Amino acid sequence: MSPSPNAPTAPTALTVITGSSRGLGEALARQSLAAGHLVVGIARGRSEALERFAHERGLPLQQWQADLSAPLTIARHLADWLRTQPRDWRSATLINNAGVVTPPGPIDGESLEVLSAALRVGLEATVLLSAAFLDATRDWPAARKVLNISSGLGRRAMAGSALYCAAKAGMDNLSRAMALDEEHKAAQGARAARVVSLAPGIIDTDMQAQLRGGDASKFPDRDRFAAFKAEGQLVSAEDTATRVLRFLARDDFGQQVLADVRDA
Repeated sequence: MSPSPNAPTAPTALTVITGSSRGLGEALARQSLAAGHLVVGIARGRSEALERFAHERGLPLQQWQADLSAPLTIARHLADWLRTQPRDWRSATLINNAGVVTPPGPIDGESLEVLSAALRVGLEATVLLSAAFLDATRDWPAARKVLNISSGLGRRAMAGSALYCAAKAGMDNLSRAMALDEEHKAAQGARAARVVSLAPGIIDTDMQAQLRGGDASKFPDRDRFAAFKAEGQLVSAEDTATRVLRFLARDDFGQQVLADVRDA
């Protein structure tokens, strides 16, 4: 019996997305699914909306629940899983999107446990998952990409956001060094991945709500973030995801390692 003409075709692209249970990550996962990708979402929780979206359309979705503040276990799992997968993908992409904003204020006003967990999610998880992804797919013929979702705060400091600034700045320089490593591999005749650290703009998410709800005595820029909302400057997660994925699909992806989706 021939398949129904409305049946979804087998996916030709693999996309792994962290922080996929809400906000930008959820929107990226939904749009990648709609584009026919096998999506593996990694987050502490599960997105029921994403589950329904995939189920109703017969789309291939996996949601792995993991605490990215302890990323070693999930990075090992990703590497092991990738090594069991077929290698005939058209493309294989890792999107490191997960991040944590601690309550706005100086680092000496926060517990050491909270600071440690946030830095692990924002930077260590990116390092380990990227290493696992690149190592497990090194011999794949597919076009391989690593997209790190950064922030303008990785490129300029802001009072009350030291940890987030540090994580994103680390992500930016990590991406630059990884891209240089991939260039070196290519010069030696190996297949290289393309790496970009992309600032996605100002998004209407829970993170923005947390910032504009901060204590002004600890967070001098609170009123500026409140103005973003009041003046309609925030972009929806769906619209941002569309712009991010359009950037990811560009033929010149990887030529500019540090990028801003608003400049594309």
